[in-house]
Amino acid sequence: MTKAELITAIAGDAGITKVQAAGALESYVDNVTAELKKNGKIGFVGFGTFSVVKRNARTGRNPQTGETIQIKAKKVIKFKAGKALAEKI
Repeated sequence: MTKAELITAIAGDAGITKVQAAGALESYVDNVTAELKKNGKIGFVGFGTFSVVKRNARTGRNPQTGETIQIKAKKVIKFKAGKALAEKI
């Protein structure tokens, strides 16, 4: 599903315009992003939990040349599905 398809689905389900649905989706993404930056974790009961975890620096290999490379440490976002969501799938 693309972002445009999601906006169309939200608009249809909620009985609002696509512009309003796009605004709601942007607000959701902005607020989740801000909370992850601030606290590193956000949970939605029944849906799941987003969290930020630190991935340590490590040694990797370039698959084309076989050359050893250093991969920098970075923060990544992790999602764990809630029980209700997992049962629906």
